[in-house]
Amino acid sequence: MNQVGWDALAVSTLLVFIAVALSWWRNLGLARSILWAATRALVQLTAIGLLLQIILNPGVSIWWGWLWVAIMILIAAITIRWRTPNVPGTFGLSLAALTGTAALTLGVLFGLGVFPLDLRSLISLSGLMIGNSMAVSVLVGRRIVDELSDKRDEVEARLALGASSAQAAQPYLRSSLRTALIPQIETTKVVGLIALPGAMTGLILAGVDPLDAVRVQTAVMYLVLGSVTTTATILALGIRRQLFSADHRLTAPRRES
Repeated sequence: MNQVGWDALAVSTLLVFIAVALSWWRNLGLARSILWAATRALVQLTAIGLLLQIILNPGVSIWWGWLWVAIMILIAAITIRWRTPNVPGTFGLSLAALTGTAALTLGVLFGLGVFPLDLRSLISLSGLMIGNSMAVSVLVGRRIVDELSDKRDEVEARLALGASSAQAAQPYLRSSLRTALIPQIETTKVVGLIALPGAMTGLILAGVDPLDAVRVQTAVMYLVLGSVTTTATILALGIRRQLFSADHRLTAPRRES
């Protein structure tokens, strides 16, 4: 198994300083953000690694893993709320969407025996599912509000002609969902042709047979694709209901000119 020691990790920070130097050279104003992101990632991952060393010991109850999943969902919902301040009710909607997606995707993976249900698999796969779903949720939430605000006159014209709120908003929800999901779909299309994805790279570096790594990575890619699509769809439908009143009036904020 290939291992990276603390000395090797320190050497790898040269790549961070290259990014900082390029930002400074081109006057991008991102040097501080790059340093903060790299430092924060190291601290967070080290803390999580120390905690996982305790939780992943033999004999630890699987319920600690489910508690971990619940905490990840809660943090993700809070993060989505912070990053979509103009979207009403996103905390509750995100919590519901992520919980529903977790029940569906983890139910398929563990209930149908794709992966064994143990702490290691539960925490790792849930983290992938929730992290990717969170990123897509932020994008789809922002896009829906922007679309309905920009096309407000068109939406209200549809409503005036007798369309329901669901019918009037449908083209803009579809556009927002497509925008949010296409990057993940395109990534899935070219996986392996351009770069090896993270899980597969990690397994190969750990000495796992490449074909075994391929099977694991493919199942993981299907998990991500299914989870982000499910979460984005649930969230989009919930946001649409939030942006219309009970009598089908559009309540989305007007775009400032």
